[in-house]
Amino acid sequence: RWQKVLYERQPFPDNYVDQRFLEELRKNVHARRYRYRAVVFQSGAVVQQLCSVCVFVLTWWYMDAGMLSPQGLFGAALLSSLLGYVLCDALDGGAGRRESGRTRWADLKSTLVFGAFTYGFSPVLKTLTESISTDTIYAMSALMLLGHLIFFDYGANAAIVSSTLSLNMALFASVCLASRLPRSLHAFVMVTFAMQIFALWPMLQKKLKAQTPRCYVGVTVLFALAALAGLATVSSVGAVLFALLLLAISCLCPYCLIRLQLLKDNIHGPWDEAEIKEDLSRFLM
Repeated sequence: RWQKVLYERQPFPDNYVDQRFLEELRKNVHARRYRYRAVVFQSGAVVQQLCSVCVFVLTWWYMDAGMLSPQGLFGAALLSSLLGYVLCDALDGGAGRRESGRTRWADLKSTLVFGAFTYGFSPVLKTLTESISTDTIYAMSALMLLGHLIFFDYGANAAIVSSTLSLNMALFASVCLASRLPRSLHAFVMVTFAMQIFALWPMLQKKLKAQTPRCYVGVTVLFALAALAGLATVSSVGAVLFALLLLAISCLCPYCLIRLQLLKDNIHGPWDEAEIKEDLSRFLM
């Protein structure tokens, strides 16, 4: 009788298998079954980040057109940052602060250093790209914001995810756009606002998502409506297209994912590659 071993000589060809070969066949061993509501909930991270980019670009457009003063934007951003800071501590009762070992005084010093550094270099930021054409600046900014959306950490464990690269690309885009504003104060406020919406706002989102899922859904909906309302004041066609994009990401894409999961047909059996699960680190010493 044929045996699936290599250490004995048998009167069978090397590629011989008997009728028991398919008994060990398994299908979709590691396949995940998704629920529509759960996938829609997880898509909120993508929706919020798209809205963040939209709000940032709209804010820059309002400042460039003279419809928004830098003093007003700075005051509103400062107030919202204080409220977000208090809310972030209240959500987990200060557990995150105790784990990181940071104090409120350390956070205040970091904020003051960043503000002073940015304000001192705002004249440099304003004149940094004078020798570059405006069309090139707009193209670079669009490319950097697209890269920010691609590399952003939406919660997926993938090699393409890089929070540092995503944040740096967003700040690079903000510096490029801020250099086209009328004054140095505008550039300072624009870069500060970019740090708030691309670095601090996602941190609050993650805490809301983990601690209060219902509030997270409500904040996502309100944020999307605010972005659409602001975009409608600039372009009604753009607002309609952006609304269709958000609906496609939050409703259509989860439906397509669930439908495609039903067509998944991965097979596993004795022909799979061997997986070494033993700890072999002792052989490397």
